[in-house]
Amino acid sequence: MAIPCAPFIASEKLSTASAPSLSPSPVILSQDELKKIAAYKAVEFVESGMVVGLGTGSTAKHAVDRIADLLQQGKLKDVIGIPTSKQTHQQASSLGIPLSDLESHPILDLAIDGADEVDPDLNLVKGRGGSLLREKMIEGAAKKFVVIVDESKWVPHVGASGAMPVEVVPFCSKFTQDSLGKIFEYAGCVAKLRTLCGEEGGEPFVTDNGNYIVNLFFKSDIGDLGAASDAIHRLPGVIEHGMFIGMATAVIVAGELGVTVKTKS
Repeated sequence: MAIPCAPFIASEKLSTASAPSLSPSPVILSQDELKKIAAYKAVEFVESGMVVGLGTGSTAKHAVDRIADLLQQGKLKDVIGIPTSKQTHQQASSLGIPLSDLESHPILDLAIDGADEVDPDLNLVKGRGGSLLREKMIEGAAKKFVVIVDESKWVPHVGASGAMPVEVVPFCSKFTQDSLGKIFEYAGCVAKLRTLCGEEGGEPFVTDNGNYIVNLFFKSDIGDLGAASDAIHRLPGVIEHGMFIGMATAVIVAGELGVTVKTKS
C-alpha cells in the first residue's frame, strides 16, 4: 500500500517560533497519515547493525512496522530492538524484530518515539500512554533520540495542551498526589490520579512497572523545567516524571503542508 508523502522535506535548526515552518502541499492528510509520514522519515535514521530503542504509542507503532518491513525486505539487516513497553515488545516480537534489553545493550545507537508535547526548545512531555519510565530509561541510553510527531503536538510551553504525567508508587498515592499539586500551586496545578475509566474514584491505571500515574494539569507556564524536575524528584513516592528535558536529538514534525526536521542549534 502506498504511503502518502509530502513533496518536500525541510531540515532546519531550532527556531523560537511557536510552530514549525512547513512546505506547501495541496494534499490534505489525516492525523494518522501525518503520524505515518513522520515515522517513516524517522526510520531513515536506522542503519543495518544498529541497536534501536522502539517507542510506544500510535505514532511509534508506525515506525516499528516500518523497521519490520525493511528487515523483511532485506533493506535492513542485523537490527536489534529494545522495546519501551510490553505493548511494543508484543508488536515487535510478532513482526519478527530481534529484541534485547538494556542489560545486554546498555548503549543504543538510536531511539525513535513519539511525544505528547514538544516545546520550542525541543523539551518534551511523554507518558500520557503510561510508559514514561521505560521510555526515559531506554531513550536516555541512546546516542541519538529522534522524536516523531504531528503538528498538533507543538506547544508554546510544557504542559500547555494537557496532562504532565508522574509515575508514583501505589503506597499512599493520594498523599503523593496532593504533594505534587502543592509543588505547583503557583501554576494553578490540579493533580489527578489516572484511572482506567478516566473518572475520579475509578480503578487506578497501573503501569508496566506496577505503579500508578498522577496527571498534573497546569493553568500557566511552570517556568524553569530543571527546577521543576528537581522538585518532583525530591518528593518521596515519585518514581519518574514525563518531562524529557534536553533529550531529543531531532524532532520530525509532520503537518498538512509538509514535514520539518527540527534539531538543536
